[in-house]
Amino acid sequence: MNERQDSADIDLMTEIATLYYVQGETQEVIANRLGLSRVRVGRLLKRAQAEGIVDVRVRQHPAVSAEIEQELKRRFGLKRALIALDNADQDVQRSAVASLVADHLSRSLADGQIVAVGMGRNVGAVADNVFGAESLSVSFVCAIGGSLRAGEYMNPDHICRRMAGKFGGESETLYAPALVQNSELRDALYDNPTVRQTLDRARRADIALIGVGDVSENSNMVRMGWFTAQEIAEARLSGTVGDMMGYDFIDIHGRPSATPMQGRVIGLNIQDLIRIPDVIAIASENTKAVGILGALRTGVIDTLATSVTNAHTIIRLDEATRRGDNFP
Repeated sequence: MNERQDSADIDLMTEIATLYYVQGETQEVIANRLGLSRVRVGRLLKRAQAEGIVDVRVRQHPAVSAEIEQELKRRFGLKRALIALDNADQDVQRSAVASLVADHLSRSLADGQIVAVGMGRNVGAVADNVFGAESLSVSFVCAIGGSLRAGEYMNPDHICRRMAGKFGGESETLYAPALVQNSELRDALYDNPTVRQTLDRARRADIALIGVGDVSENSNMVRMGWFTAQEIAEARLSGTVGDMMGYDFIDIHGRPSATPMQGRVIGLNIQDLIRIPDVIAIASENTKAVGILGALRTGVIDTLATSVTNAHTIIRLDEATRRGDNFP
């Protein structure tokens, strides 16, 4: 397709989308007005969404989410809770949660700020859900090293680049692996001037985007080959319920868990995150409620972005564990 034809298609998609979504015309009326078939109008509307001309979002009414958001803030000292409607499709659910974070960033980011960026699908989805953001002089800095097995989408380096592209800022790569064989090698890499410089900049961030992981045989860490299913099973038996950004493994009370998996990841840790004014934890999967509860109890998180089901489950788990009920 040549440039002239491509431009004509964009103009046509924009016109159709405006008539349908803004002016409320039916597809049949649009087809008759523009001399097109109704089938083609439908296809062009779908293409307009796929190419980012149209951004369709279903938002939960403030009255529905206000009560649970206030409860989460009260229980865990959060500055804000971003709660998305439930969806059975995991990809749609992830996008819904990420879009709330993207909106929060679009409203709150300012020139000169630094955003420390973690790893994972939930963090990566935020970049995909930024639309029409104001161009800002913002730095997106990797807060954890990279992993070949994670692929481009989940690697912090690529997430930083996508975020910088959406907001018009710059990105900074942490030139180090996310995982090393032991804590001695990790400490040696921390002494490397290049690694130290990037991590020092990430520590000065105004905002941090982090994922919360669950400890299961199906977790990303197992799929990436970081840890074996047996190591994960042993960690669960020792009381590990999740991780924050792949770095700190925690129990349900938010305390560091006793597992050999600790101390091998190159990146910011809980003590670093405490100093960052707005730590945003993003977790959309319903398997992560226990891990989220542990993460909230560290006192590090300022903004939680998750689903309605997770929010309700977290509150119930918090009640149960505070009463001293048995918990596996």
